[in-house]
Amino acid sequence: MSSENAACMVCQAVASGTGMAVYEDDEVVAYLDENPAAYGHLAVIPKSHHPIIEETPDYLVNHVFQVVNKLSVVVFEELKVQGTNILVSNGIAAGQDLPHFMVNIIPRTEGDGLNFQWQAKHLSEEEMSTVEIVLKEQSASIGAFELKKKDEAIVLGKPEEIISSAKERKKEPKAEEKKEEKADEPQAETEEENYLIRHLRRIA
Repeated sequence: MSSENAACMVCQAVASGTGMAVYEDDEVVAYLDENPAAYGHLAVIPKSHHPIIEETPDYLVNHVFQVVNKLSVVVFEELKVQGTNILVSNGIAAGQDLPHFMVNIIPRTEGDGLNFQWQAKHLSEEEMSTVEIVLKEQSASIGAFELKKKDEAIVLGKPEEIISSAKERKKEPKAEEKKEEKADEPQAETEEENYLIRHLRRIA
């Protein structure tokens, strides 16, 4: 365990195997939260140390949320709840109290007393327009997404790049098809020669 991991309480818990785990695979573990907001509150945690979501590899974020999705279904069906909150406290200002990225699944029932509502902020049309332009421009520069570990990375590009690449692959005949075409050429010539010979015999 690295010094950074050793200093992280979450990494220590994962390494020691303590906690009430309800799901575990090579990359992710899901525990019953020790200080739950509701009955069945789960914390889904990457085993490797990543303080916030922005520092977590794309493939791992993808996997974490796939697990969250499936566990949310389990919570719905087995605990007979009416809803869930999927919550990430990302950064100190957002209420993150442990320096390790995790996703909370909080089961909800009517009248449970939990309140995730907020007072709406009034923004002028100019402020809305400005923030839209800034975020839209920066979002356009988002690159490819890494879907697996670096040693076996599959990189998914922007939609137009994927479509273009697929079209190019369609245009190129497969190597096997090329071989078959070449193999068929002499046979086609032989059949044509035989036809001419038969035709000449009839004339003679």
